[in-house]
Amino acid sequence: MRLGEYSQAPSLRGGDSGHDGRVPETAAQRDLDAASAPAGEAAALQSLGFSKPLVEAIAAKARHHGTSLEQELLHHPGIEEHAYYGAMARFLRLPFLERIDSAIVVDSEHADTQLRRPTMIRLQHQRQAPQMAVIPRAARLGDLAATLANRPSLREGLVVTTPTALRAAVWEAGALRRVRHTIGELFDQRQDLSARIVLMGGQGFVAGLLTATLVACALAEPGLFFSFLHPALSYLYLFGLILRIMALLHHRQRHETQVHDVTGPLPCYTILVALYREAAIARQLVDGLKRIDWPSPLLDIKLVCEADDRETIDALRAQMLPANFEIVEVPPAAPRTKPKALTYALNGVRGDYLVIYDAEDRPHPRQLREAYCRFCELPAEVACLQAPLVISNAKASWISALFALEYSALFRALLPWLANHRMPIPLGGTSNHFRVAALREVGGWDPFNVTEDADLGLRLFRLGYRADVLQRPTQEDAPTTRAVWMGQRTRWFKGWVQTWLVLMRQPGRLAAQMGLRNVLIFQLLIGGMLLSSLLHPLIFVFLVEGVFAMLAAPADAIPARVLMLFVVDAVNIFGSYLIFVTLGIKAMTDDEQRQIGMRWTGVPLYWLLTSIASWKAVMELRAKPFFWQKTPHQPSS
Repeated sequence: MRLGEYSQAPSLRGGDSGHDGRVPETAAQRDLDAASAPAGEAAALQSLGFSKPLVEAIAAKARHHGTSLEQELLHHPGIEEHAYYGAMARFLRLPFLERIDSAIVVDSEHADTQLRRPTMIRLQHQRQAPQMAVIPRAARLGDLAATLANRPSLREGLVVTTPTALRAAVWEAGALRRVRHTIGELFDQRQDLSARIVLMGGQGFVAGLLTATLVACALAEPGLFFSFLHPALSYLYLFGLILRIMALLHHRQRHETQVHDVTGPLPCYTILVALYREAAIARQLVDGLKRIDWPSPLLDIKLVCEADDRETIDALRAQMLPANFEIVEVPPAAPRTKPKALTYALNGVRGDYLVIYDAEDRPHPRQLREAYCRFCELPAEVACLQAPLVISNAKASWISALFALEYSALFRALLPWLANHRMPIPLGGTSNHFRVAALREVGGWDPFNVTEDADLGLRLFRLGYRADVLQRPTQEDAPTTRAVWMGQRTRWFKGWVQTWLVLMRQPGRLAAQMGLRNVLIFQLLIGGMLLSSLLHPLIFVFLVEGVFAMLAAPADAIPARVLMLFVVDAVNIFGSYLIFVTLGIKAMTDDEQRQIGMRWTGVPLYWLLTSIASWKAVMELRAKPFFWQKTPHQPSS
């Protein structure tokens, strides 16, 4: 057994080293380990006191899952980790540490490799010689025992601990270093991709010049100015409807394909859930994650909490979490955002694949299997798969009903159309499945962007990757009150503005990276959405103005320009409502449509609220750009 310092940490940049960023423990390596030492593991486990029938039972599971006997044993009901490693320590006649004081852990950036595959850490005591806290493996237990028998002096520098204790000590010892790195890495390495600076110097100059020019024109020739402004804004608004019209036509021709699952050994899959003030739904969350259909030893579930949110942490611990659950505590530091928490937790991700869920989510139990199957079928350039989000409380209020319509149109019509044409996809905030190597290569999530999902989806695309979609859904609840909806939607709009500004820092470079067609799609997706929301009240004013202009003119002498603009404005207003409702309804099941009922008639008010949220977001971007408006959740009924 080699006792040394930590191995080199994998790079977050694909080209910086020869390492591809993958977790060392791949499915192929597990197969090799399981095939090379099952007899040794079985003998070691029996020597520790486990019965032969139990060992044979877990050996069968290990063969089926492509895991080791030890992995299966540690996830077997009734087996406690501290008791297992305590027995190992007694067998080896070594001291046992059930908990490790993080103050004596030698921290370095490379120590984070121990979060992914814990084997040993160096302990630096003040008044005694340094020690190595080790995690023996059953497959090598006999060899280690023989080595210690031949060289008893080695015992003085060794203690046995548990993977949980080792990871907890490493998390705590490196917390400040890690959170500083999390906050600053993307900005330090790729400032052009970070939203930390809201407006770059050049952007600020252009914005100021454009504003001054428009004001000067309005003051100098108000009649001429507004005669140009009306058609310009009306046609821009109309342009933004094109994507949704095309998605509506596409959906009519789209047929659901059969979902296949991969058979045979599976890789390690990580689930990340960021929580803040979510004690009320801790039980629902844990119960939902327990239903995930994936071998427990190969499922790495991380519940990512703010370290000062003790209520949520205590509520999670009260659920008696299984062995594959881990609570990651993020040190309090600005910005207090979900993407900062996720990027912090990325340091400890063990999986080859990763999925993000929100605290209130209820994912389809076999969603991970569909995602892995799709990753196996698709080329490596597909770095992300988006599962559809389905609103389960549509009948709770008119707000939740229209939210359900909106999500239906987005996740079951628009995004599949974009994916089918290999266009950039602004991801939803949850149920994103990633290849971990690609996620690390592009730098993870931007801690300063409050719609990290859309930002990451577009960043993946501009750096050579793309996203696709899944069929197995995730159920979640929509806001049911105007106040909660407004806070959430304001944050979303603020983040979309951040994302647009980040991508538009170097338009020429963006076009070279994405291609002109995809830049146009981006402008329609993000720019068009922002523009239509901001301009919606003004287009309505234009429509009313057109009505009065036509009423004032003789019936046979209505100016062609006035009539044309009135038609465009009418199409903009009523067409946007019609597309919103039709696209959402067509993608819904009959039961979902019954839950909506006639509440779709509230679309005009919903769009007015959307416009208010967009204007609030623009103002908030100046005052508090990184403020994260928390959306409260309650257990689903």
